[in-house]
Amino acid sequence: MTLLLTTQDIARIVARIGLPKMLARMVDYIEDDFRRWPEFEKSPRHAVHSDVGVIELMPIADAREYSFKYVNGHPKNTKEGLPTVMAFGVLAEVATGTPTLLSELTLTTAMRTAATSVMAAKRLARSDARTMALIGNGAQSEFQALAFHHLLGIDELRLFDVDAAATQKLVAHLAHMPGLRVVVCNSTAEAVRGADIVTTVTADKTNATILTPEMIVPGMHINGVGGDCPGKTELHAEVLARASVFVEYEPQTRIEGDLQQMPADFCVTEFWRVLRGDAAGRATEREVTVFDSVGFALEDYSALRLLRDLARELSLGVPVGLIPDLADPKDLYGHLMMDTAAGLARAA
Repeated sequence: MTLLLTTQDIARIVARIGLPKMLARMVDYIEDDFRRWPEFEKSPRHAVHSDVGVIELMPIADAREYSFKYVNGHPKNTKEGLPTVMAFGVLAEVATGTPTLLSELTLTTAMRTAATSVMAAKRLARSDARTMALIGNGAQSEFQALAFHHLLGIDELRLFDVDAAATQKLVAHLAHMPGLRVVVCNSTAEAVRGADIVTTVTADKTNATILTPEMIVPGMHINGVGGDCPGKTELHAEVLARASVFVEYEPQTRIEGDLQQMPADFCVTEFWRVLRGDAAGRATEREVTVFDSVGFALEDYSALRLLRDLARELSLGVPVGLIPDLADPKDLYGHLMMDTAAGLARAA
């Protein structure tokens, strides 16, 4: 049987162990898998683009387990009462192809994205970083804010969004967070002023230049998170040119990250090399670092592993008959007819 985890199950997990612990365990799982980077069969995600958004499949596998995530990105969805991003994922055995876990990943993607940001910032931001600008205050912003507060010691957040209602929503959610000062700003430039870390998490699918060179100061770490695709950017190309740039999976980031603006020979470092000690993270206190994060399938693999383990620990989830339980594995038709007859008998 395949274990099914719904959004309610994810909420129960967070309620039982707390969001800070959930995020911390997510960081640990992602770090562990990134250190095993050479063991995975990797590819850029498969994307189907339309005028209004994108639908993607994100597969990855090691010798034991395979996973994929289905995810969309439709910035106009909020006007229809739908989330910009919706996702689910599957974990399966490589040896047999049997799906072992089917899980929601909309809530989980927000947590795994924040955990990935913290994983990178632990090595790329200055150790004394305490102030973060958060540009884009939509659905993912609380997760970024709380992950950096709880796990990296950020005690001041400087907020800006073109949608003032989104900022007020974020302020309301953070209002009673002990030890966290929240400052609402009137522009990106104002929010960035004095920030040690700048996190951009915008959704609009355009070649925007949210961060420009004059906003950047020595020692700053830039966490470029916003939903990525070909033709969508958040950073001016000169910001990248002046920084040390780190990525998840370079072939994918060159297609859809801010890196798409740069020439093919522009040098970047895949972050797994930092975790394995093959490359340096931040080299000096005055260095400007950029994590051009686009989201990679390995992070979802890690998240699915964590969800499975937590479901077992907390006895959550429901086994579902996603795959027929065959008495004779060669008799699929007979199983169908038997179930059909049983269904007709119940109907009668």
